[in-house]
Amino acid sequence: MLTRRGFLHTTALGSLLSGATTHHAAKAKRVIFLFQHGGPSQLDLFDWKPNLAKLRGQELPESVRQGQRLTGMTAYQASFPVASTIFPFAQRGKSGAWMSDLMPHTAKIADELCIMKSLHTEAINHDPAVTFFQTGFQLAGRPSIGSWLSYGLGSENQDLPSFVVMISQGRGNSQALADRMWGSGFLPTKYQGVKFRSGKDPVLYLSNPDGYTAGARRRFLDDLGQLNQIRLEEYQDPEIATRIAQYEMAFRMQTSVPELADLSNEPEATFAMYGPDSRKPGSYAANCILARRLAERGVRFIQLFHRGWDQHGTLPKQIQWQCEDTDQATAALITDLKQRGLLDNTIVIWGGEFGRTVYSQGELTATNYGRDHHPRCFTMFAAGGGFKGGHTHGETDDFSYNIVKDPMEVHDLNATMLHLLGVDHLRLTFKFQGRHYRLTDVHGKVIREVLR
Repeated sequence: MLTRRGFLHTTALGSLLSGATTHHAAKAKRVIFLFQHGGPSQLDLFDWKPNLAKLRGQELPESVRQGQRLTGMTAYQASFPVASTIFPFAQRGKSGAWMSDLMPHTAKIADELCIMKSLHTEAINHDPAVTFFQTGFQLAGRPSIGSWLSYGLGSENQDLPSFVVMISQGRGNSQALADRMWGSGFLPTKYQGVKFRSGKDPVLYLSNPDGYTAGARRRFLDDLGQLNQIRLEEYQDPEIATRIAQYEMAFRMQTSVPELADLSNEPEATFAMYGPDSRKPGSYAANCILARRLAERGVRFIQLFHRGWDQHGTLPKQIQWQCEDTDQATAALITDLKQRGLLDNTIVIWGGEFGRTVYSQGELTATNYGRDHHPRCFTMFAAGGGFKGGHTHGETDDFSYNIVKDPMEVHDLNATMLHLLGVDHLRLTFKFQGRHYRLTDVHGKVIREVLR
């Protein structure tokens, strides 16, 4: 008997692109998204504003703010003193890109980077801003970007998930990070991200219980699969097909994941390249090594969330901690991929959900300041996969408060990334509740200027 729910799900699946189907020639096969959760300060890392030092401590002109929305944390401040960065900047590489001394390792690979200074977003608080970045919408319930890619492009490795997530914790202030950020929304659940943990078992319940053999597990899955197949034929519910497929994937992962997570065969040079934390399971550096190993094995979308960038106070101390934890490993990952011939077909993206304000949140001193959330402009960078290395896109005003050249929406970045993967963002759709949805909603355009 085919229920109404089963019929609707089956109809929706009719819009599914078959595995590895593309709309045009692709330059990239996969994505590694290094998401810096909390909102890194563009003013202290990439968006050099030398004239701000002369204005330090002065009130931010109302002509710059233009009555724009503020968070509840600073909306009632008596004043908005300009907080110029205390960290030196220099031009890096042949491209001459301005970068802070806080990121010396990343600075050495400046000519590999496409630095995008004109990103802007709709949300001003963390959860809706991260949700917007991951799903193209501020409210929960839509598929994450990794799920869209898994749905549209399929998998290159049948023994590993096509979408893997890892989380590391920095030493700064952290915000909550919900599992729905890598959820499949209204797509079938087979496309949701699989979260890898640190420790002996990267995936929960992957190991067999003591005394339970692999042969016994195989026989159990065969019998369970037959029962689920009977149910699938009766109800035609694609979630039952997902359940069958996921049980089989879990069985294959019992072999593939331990081999993947075992770094004992990595040479000493790898750990030296990625830094002192790279031997520590669950660290950002160790996760970067795993990201490279996942890329080698054909995983489609690899997302690293690093928490701790929410620096409302004592920013100078906390941002140094974050850069110490991430800078070397980020540069090492990009260098490592290039040395192995993988960077050309792997997109690496670095950035957070929004930027930080030019004015100080709280007291401004000679050595200390904080910065509030700032969605009006922020900086991200990309490397590999067809992005133009040694290129800086976009420009902000003298206060890094408003965009004055080449604005770039989050939807534009997603459309551009999909384009490099061979996917037309207008055609990657899924019918749900009578509407054809897409990652970029009703927005987005490919930014050709950042492509090589």
